[in-house]
Amino acid sequence: MSNSQSSQEAEAPVQTAGKKTRQFSTFFLHGLYLGVEVLKVQELIRFQHMTRVPLASNVVRGLINLRGQIVTAIDLRRQFGMPDRESDRDPMNVVVRTDEGAVSLLVDEIGDVVEVDEQQFERAPDTVRGRARDLVSGVYKLDGRLLLVLDVQQAVNTDRSVAGAAAA
Repeated sequence: MSNSQSSQEAEAPVQTAGKKTRQFSTFFLHGLYLGVEVLKVQELIRFQHMTRVPLASNVVRGLINLRGQIVTAIDLRRQFGMPDRESDRDPMNVVVRTDEGAVSLLVDEIGDVVEVDEQQFERAPDTVRGRARDLVSGVYKLDGRLLLVLDVQQAVNTDRSVAGAAAA
């Protein structure tokens, strides 16, 4: 996928009984229900020890050794400008594939894989502003809740992180 392609174009719809659907790997972050298109997820893993990176952006929590592959761990709470998680709660890792290689997104809790009807997709409303507007590409209406679709390329972009968030 080229850098100019949007995340929407990269998502491959699945044909199910005459309707197009998409599958998302879901997770929770400070009460929000978010999802990443399944084809972009490399793996979901428990907390891994991280090595701090001096002078890195405040959203980079460190580097992890994933079976010999060094992966940058980005704290999604900090990307969204949310408070840090409690010190007694370890984050979970959603390892995603990007154009630059694998990156771990630190989340509060891993959810399930859900299949959604492509017709239920809506762009994020204009009232969503700031960094959240960049990070959420759209929303799916599900029974009883909304699934926020995370724009992976924006989520791993450490150049546009929230200024003033707490440093590690």
